[in-house]
Amino acid sequence: MNEKQRLRRWAMGAALCLTLTQAPYALTTAYAASGNAPLQQALAQQLAETNHRLPVDAFYQQKGGEPAWQTNAAVEALVDALNGLESDGLTPSDYAAHTLLEDFRFSQQAGAAAQARFDLKATQALLLVLEHLGRGKVDPRDMATNWSLPRPENRYSMLRVVHAVEDGDLERAFVLARPETPAYAQLREALSHYRYLETQGSAPYLPGSEASLRLGDTGRDINVLRQRLALWGDTSLLAADGSAYPMIGVQSSVRDPLYFDTELESAVKRFQRRHQLQDDGVVGERTRLALNTPVASRIDQLRVNLERARWIGPNLTTEPQVWVDIAGYRLHYLRPNGEHWNARVVVGTPRRETPIIHSSISHLTVNPSWTIPPTIMREDVLPRLRQDPSYLAQQNIQVLSPTGERLDAATIDWQRPGNVMLRQVAGRSNPLGRVVVRFPNNDMIYLHDTPARGLFQREQRALSSGCVRVEGVVEFAQMLLQDSGSRHQLSSLMNSSASDRNVNLPQRIPVALHYLTAWPNAQGDVEFRDDIYRRDTPLLNALSKTI
Repeated sequence: MNEKQRLRRWAMGAALCLTLTQAPYALTTAYAASGNAPLQQALAQQLAETNHRLPVDAFYQQKGGEPAWQTNAAVEALVDALNGLESDGLTPSDYAAHTLLEDFRFSQQAGAAAQARFDLKATQALLLVLEHLGRGKVDPRDMATNWSLPRPENRYSMLRVVHAVEDGDLERAFVLARPETPAYAQLREALSHYRYLETQGSAPYLPGSEASLRLGDTGRDINVLRQRLALWGDTSLLAADGSAYPMIGVQSSVRDPLYFDTELESAVKRFQRRHQLQDDGVVGERTRLALNTPVASRIDQLRVNLERARWIGPNLTTEPQVWVDIAGYRLHYLRPNGEHWNARVVVGTPRRETPIIHSSISHLTVNPSWTIPPTIMREDVLPRLRQDPSYLAQQNIQVLSPTGERLDAATIDWQRPGNVMLRQVAGRSNPLGRVVVRFPNNDMIYLHDTPARGLFQREQRALSSGCVRVEGVVEFAQMLLQDSGSRHQLSSLMNSSASDRNVNLPQRIPVALHYLTAWPNAQGDVEFRDDIYRRDTPLLNALSKTI
């Protein structure tokens, strides 16, 4: 389309807008020069009489009031693009991909009013796709009651969308709406890969056994192990003839398919790294379970995490920033100088989940005391205290009134303690360690040190009461001071005898805590994590509901 044609359509759109505000029925003359005045009149009338949640009016204004979907080629291009939404984890039938062509052919035989209704239906399908790609199909507040981040705004240009429609390139319109983050692109690529793996057939399940499989072992289970790893796409284990699963008795590219050799050990380690497992090359119970997971389950896992990526996409581009990958047990810090710093973390147990939070780090507390939260006091401390009256003294825990006055623990009825507070003084045994990183939130959650550093060595680290323990938090806190422009040295502050020293950051640093059960690592490989809080199934169900 040349510039003169675009200007003519713009002028017609302006005339349409003026006419809609005056007399919807007086459009025949305004469009007499175009080829199909009855259709355009019917379209203008339906636009004027209907309120639309989606920006339908803006679409047709950019179109100059002309219909968009009145040729078979245009509708086929839309249907083809809708069918490609499976790569985003969305369901094409939600957008009428399976009925649009039939509806179009019917409308062409039914007159201008039916043609206008179809044109609006197809446009609404397109705009709904753009909204879901850019903002998510499911409202995150329906999945997490404490979700505090606004849903992303639509970032696409309607003019560019219209140009893509006119050129018959609907995929270009979809690109305008999708999150631009590398993580989203890598998740889409992984979903396409796993959908391909699903088409390659199946493989026998690795039998359960109390004995682990390891380097040097022999037997039929070793060949089944090769088949399971080949199912997950490890091409180094393909048969010599190129078939997907080297079966017993079939010539293989390895010297002995029943022998656990170093090549197989390397393949097991690669698989373990992608599935949040200790990469020791030994196939124990947890590795067997991951190997035997159906490919369809991994596809579902990728779908729900693509949806989460649509919720948070624009917010992962803020620099500098801190974000906690709850299910991945990692903290990531992108510093102003471009350096990436990360650390292992301990997060809340399934009974005391770490919530999703979006905030900004405001200050540090050095040599902190710990005011025991009511839930921990009720469920953990009081039962121990009732068994052992010396527990408070052993743990350096003070009893305080609601106004902060010291109370004598011996005068309290610990069966019915009433409205008292418990505070553990600063020191080696304090569960907050030497420093706390604080940010405003309604859940009293923070990042902190811990004396129990051995917990960072565990593979599964959902072990806290909700707050996030950070390995190397002293180094992390000093970087926050430095990067925010503070002149304080954390080592000097920690060596001071003062407790509960609050140090404000001159510049707040964004922080986000997110729950992601499939996510790319630094190398771009998508890792699968345990759904420790059982959040995937409710989201998958919501994502699968027909619109």
